[in-house]
Amino acid sequence: MMQNSTKKAVVLLSGGLDSATCLAIAKSQGFECYCLSLDYHQRHIAELNAANRVAQALGACSHKTAQLDLSLFGGSALTDNSIDVPQTPTEGIPVTYVPARNTIMLSLALAWAEVLQSQDIFIGVNALDYSGYPDCRGEYVHAFQAMANLATKSAVEGHRITIHAPLIDLTKSQIIALGTSLGVDYGITVSCYQADALGRACGQCDSCRLRSAGFEGAGLADPTLYLNP
Repeated sequence: MMQNSTKKAVVLLSGGLDSATCLAIAKSQGFECYCLSLDYHQRHIAELNAANRVAQALGACSHKTAQLDLSLFGGSALTDNSIDVPQTPTEGIPVTYVPARNTIMLSLALAWAEVLQSQDIFIGVNALDYSGYPDCRGEYVHAFQAMANLATKSAVEGHRITIHAPLIDLTKSQIIALGTSLGVDYGITVSCYQADALGRACGQCDSCRLRSAGFEGAGLADPTLYLNP
């Protein structure tokens, strides 16, 4: 049996709007939050600085950043500088999709959860106002949870893992309204796919468009720092 009964959760934290809200939700549910970010040599490195700010502001127990260079493979506008980030809406799954990123991040979170004797992992994926990534859908989350409960010592010994995706069925405006009610300061988050070193957003990429529309829909002022306001 597990010796530590403390209610702990591993929270995947990118530094963006959704993951900050997810952390606030986990905190509100009484979890001690252990935040995990991934430095995968992404184009928008400013998000990792934002993740540090968010973890500190929301009182995470610990915040670790794993290093894994996905630019070794490329195949995404976020990991390959020869592929431009689209400035207008595109058809199908966009080139900003990073192959297997959520699977990699959830696997790392799963490993840490076992070490922490935690049965709970939070991820801020969303299947409504999102870019169409296949690893942001509810069926993907359910499938990963099923795999986690087959693959881990803790689950085999009776301590099942739950993958929490509390934003999965919310619109961006609903996410923002919820996070605001939980005290999230969205001014310290970075969502832009090509933010500059200071975290200033381009205002044109898919993530910026979704974020801006979310604040408008929520009836709240957009605190985003834009490169060309």
